[in-house]
Amino acid sequence: MTVDRDRVLHSAAALLTRKATATMDEVAKAAGIGRATLHRHFAGRDALIKALEDLGIRELYAALDKAALDEGTATEALRRLIAGSEPVAGLFAFLITENQLFEGEQNEGWDQIDARIAALFRRGQESGEFRIDLGPAWLTDALYGLVTSAAWSIQDGRTASKDYQHMVAELLLGGARRSVEK
Repeated sequence: MTVDRDRVLHSAAALLTRKATATMDEVAKAAGIGRATLHRHFAGRDALIKALEDLGIRELYAALDKAALDEGTATEALRRLIAGSEPVAGLFAFLITENQLFEGEQNEGWDQIDARIAALFRRGQESGEFRIDLGPAWLTDALYGLVTSAAWSIQDGRTASKDYQHMVAELLLGGARRSVEK
């Protein structure tokens, strides 16, 4: 039987987001495979977490590339990024809250992701689209928080997945837009 490694990782992230203390047996069950199969792919929890991080970074890079952050207005690019983040929101929610990832050396991929998103917010500030009293790093963290909150809310059935893009974009842009006094 061929195992779809990415599917296993997404299943693991969905479970671990809801139950951080889940055992490898529970991860295997959630992924629909046996514990031995899981261990052939991931020697232990540390290897699983590392693989989740690698997958998350790859998928976030793909979402950033697809969003074409340098094209159109910053607001349009941000909306494309939010739309592109939807398929990876659950995995991202897990990764952003997984303390183990931030012990010792952090994968430099996170710094590159942060820099690309912060550059988008900086561009929006320079063009007058976004408020200038909130720094690009804070706006980046706010985006992460909203993506994470939306993923959890959808996973728990409190909100509909069809509302993801609207919830994230409108709340973020409602606070990030520069108000023009008349």
